[in-house]
Order: sequence, then structure tokens, then C-alpha cells
Amino acid sequence: MYKVAALYQFASLPDFRQLQAPLRVLCDQFCIKGSLLLADEGINGTIAGNDAEIEALVRELESGVLFSGRLNNLELKYSRASLMPFLHMKVRLKKEIVTLGDPLTDPNKLVGTYVEPADWNALIAAEDTLVIDTRNAFEVAMGTFEGAVDPQIASFGQFKDFVTRTLDPAKHTKIAMFCTGGIRCEKASSYMLAHGFTEVYHLKGGILQYLEDIPESESLWRGECFVFDQRVALGHGLKESETVKDGLPINSEDFALTREAADE
Repeated sequence: MYKVAALYQFASLPDFRQLQAPLRVLCDQFCIKGSLLLADEGINGTIAGNDAEIEALVRELESGVLFSGRLNNLELKYSRASLMPFLHMKVRLKKEIVTLGDPLTDPNKLVGTYVEPADWNALIAAEDTLVIDTRNAFEVAMGTFEGAVDPQIASFGQFKDFVTRTLDPAKHTKIAMFCTGGIRCEKASSYMLAHGFTEVYHLKGGILQYLEDIPESESLWRGECFVFDQRVALGHGLKESETVKDGLPINSEDFALTREAADE
């Protein structure tokens, strides 16, 4: 079994271009594969290796000399894969670690209220809560929370258009959002607060944390959660799906494209 780490942190990295090469060297030293994105606003990605290798790289990210303590609050989600889910290791430079394209949005300055998985059911069951799935339409089609709004977007960059077209700060006063690992809904919360919405919540650790923490008997999640590697999807307890691979991309090139589209 391989250890898979999905990670991100919004952090000020003005030297992100200079970090690309030494970070790639670190990953190669630890025989890790996957994809990491670097931008001025932080780091985002998913990597896989054996337990010792992943733990060693995470220690370097959090407390090593390369990032000088700037990644001391990584959002980490671990899962397992029966086969290595990546063929290569890529460290890419981006304008944003999750692309929205709004100059007013800055998660390093302003984000919504984090909600732990244990408190999520009560929040989204409340009649005055508008629940929004911030993921792409093909992800939503595979699984989502009961009653959640599907923005029907092809990429996260279209989320702001959905908000402008559909939502009103005066009418929609309590909003709860979620995504795969937490990064898209965290950035979405920053966007909404910057544009007049006042009570905005997002699921800490995303769907993956919820599926790990909440027993299936108590879960409000329905379906599978798409992940951007060759496992395709995960279910409750973060178990690899055996039912959703037909008709979905299952080679590394296709997964790279879907990951780029979602920016998570």
C-alpha cells in the first residue's frame, strides 16, 4: 500500500519560482511521485510514496530550510492506494494554486468560518443554510451532499460567474460550501466575503476529511468522491471505489488534464 498525501496551504511565497527546482530535488530524493503547484499565494498538490518517504517530505515542507517555517499550517489529508497512483513527479509554477482570477480574493487575508466534519451535518440541515458544491460538474455527478446546489461549472474559474449570476448577498445570508480537500471552498469563501456576503462557512479538510471522520450510518454524503489520480474515486472510510471507473479517464495524461481543470 502506498501513502497518498493531499496537501495545501495559503501562504506568502514571493520566491516561489526559486523554490521549484530544490523542491523537485527533494521529491526525487525521497522517491515521491505526484504533482505539486507553487504560486505566490502558497502550495497545493497530491503526492504518493511509502510511509517513511511521505513523512520525511512533509517534515521538510513544514520545518525544513527550504520554506523556512512558512508552511507550518499545512492542510494534510492522508489516504491509501493499492498501486502507485502517479507515473511521474511534477512541480509546476502557477499564478494561483487554485485559479479564480479575482484580484480582490486573498485567502491569506480573509476566509470564511471553518466547520469541522463533526459539525457539518447540523449546519447543512438547517433551513436557512444554502449549501453549495464548489467542484466541477463531472465531480458533482459522481457524488455530493444531499440538497447541495450544483453550480454546473467546467472549471473553478467559473465559480465567480455562478455567484454573480445566481446569488445575492441580501438574500443569501448564510452559505456553506465544500470541495474535495478544502482548498477550492476556502478560496471561494474569501471571494464571497470580498464581494459582500457576510456569513460564509466551509468544510475543513473537505469531503475527504468528512468521509474519513463520519460513519457511513450518519453520513449525508451520497455517491463517490472523485480524486485526481488513478484511483478515480473514494468512498466512506476513504476506500478505493470499485464501481465508478467505467467511462472515466484512467490514464495519467487524462488525470493531469482533469486536475489542471479543477486546480485541486
